[in-house]
Amino acid sequence: MGRIALVWLVCSLMLLAQNTPSKQDAAPAKASSSAAKPDAKEKSSAASKTVKADSVTINMPEAMTHDQADAILNELKAIHTLLQTQANRPPGPSPAPAAAPASTAVSPTTDKVRLKVGKNLHWMGRPDAPVTIVEFTDYQCPFCRKYHTESFAQLKKNYIDTGKVRFASSDLPLDFHANAQRAAEAAWCAGEQDKYWELRDAMITNSSDLSKDAITKYAQTVSLDIASFAACTDAEKYKAEIQEGTAEAATVGISGTPSFVIGKSAPDAIDGVRIVGALPLSAFETEIQKLTPPNSGSAQKN
Repeated sequence: MGRIALVWLVCSLMLLAQNTPSKQDAAPAKASSSAAKPDAKEKSSAASKTVKADSVTINMPEAMTHDQADAILNELKAIHTLLQTQANRPPGPSPAPAAAPASTAVSPTTDKVRLKVGKNLHWMGRPDAPVTIVEFTDYQCPFCRKYHTESFAQLKKNYIDTGKVRFASSDLPLDFHANAQRAAEAAWCAGEQDKYWELRDAMITNSSDLSKDAITKYAQTVSLDIASFAACTDAEKYKAEIQEGTAEAATVGISGTPSFVIGKSAPDAIDGVRIVGALPLSAFETEIQKLTPPNSGSAQKN
């Protein structure tokens, strides 16, 4: 009976977690705010909420509080661990309950997707690399910074610089990050001076401060022409390209950052898998090795 009750509770919690976000799918934060046309003060107080689930930042329905979301996530993890323990226990008297492990290995869920290759991407690596990775990033996302500082450098060294992987960056500024859109536009403007990757690195590494003045300071450190850079950012010149990236993320079911699509390189679309979160290098290696033929070419950055 105890196990039945636990299973019922898991199902109930999962049903709640699944049903509540459906409101967001039906009416995204941007669309609802546009329809209601609130003033600036109302828009600020009604800002979208978030859930940080170990390795990814996602939009959270406004009807759910942070405490409620955290409670659901924690309950599901604890109950899942308990059910696994009971399922693997040999017959006999029940032993005293053991403490849940402090941490578990990351085992990403991979879903097959088809991602259109649009003009909203910035590329790094050989054009003829057999594998393509597209990252959807938010410059204010702490998990994007975690991935960038802990996994990306080794991914670049082992796979991008060796010609095995072509890497692309696409923007997904989340509504509740006030400076994410500004940072995305700044990176595009830096690209006009061939400094996209340099400014991108500086902003992600310093994601805790992406105010306008801070971004200008980072632009100075990578030797941008500040007058041209400021004129570009003030004009919001690349707003449409960033919105295109957000729309394409939605077509493959991506709503959190960082998220990735990994697949065989192709000119128009990538047939591959979607993985989500600030994952270790090994998670990327698993997918890359499925797709990489031996003796891939040497490195090139473009």
